[in-house]
Amino acid sequence: MLPSPDPSSSVSRRAYAGRRYVPILLGATTILGATVYAAFLATDTSWKYYVTADECVAELVALRGSRVRVSGVVETGTLDVNGERSRAAFKLRGRKELLETVCTGTLPDNLQEGMEVVVEGYLQRDGSLCGDKVLTKCASKYDEAGEQGTNVARRRADRNL
Repeated sequence: MLPSPDPSSSVSRRAYAGRRYVPILLGATTILGATVYAAFLATDTSWKYYVTADECVAELVALRGSRVRVSGVVETGTLDVNGERSRAAFKLRGRKELLETVCTGTLPDNLQEGMEVVVEGYLQRDGSLCGDKVLTKCASKYDEAGEQGTNVARRRADRNL
């Protein structure tokens, strides 16, 4: 006659097999959590492409200390660029409000007063914008493309007549 199996030994084997997967599950959960958190941080600033200077001033308390992209026009008479073109100070004008702005880093060659720009940076405690990236549009590039598009549309309309 065969001896009956010891119930405590089979239970201990199953318990050991279950414990063997605990480190793997903890590691996978940690990696998944870190990935989700990184994705949240990446999309947090990119859901809204930019706010206007007026919106930025109106939401000053909520946006203070956070990374923002602010759109506006460089106010005439306020642009001050250093000799190396690595720092610029100006006022960013919305429809009603002015936002004191200081940008460091590489500046676009075509940065000038009266130009529409988007400044990316941090809103400081004092309400000024400390930018590290300035985006401008090349007016001649877009004007030329617009004219060419208009000419193409005219030619198509002429052919359809």
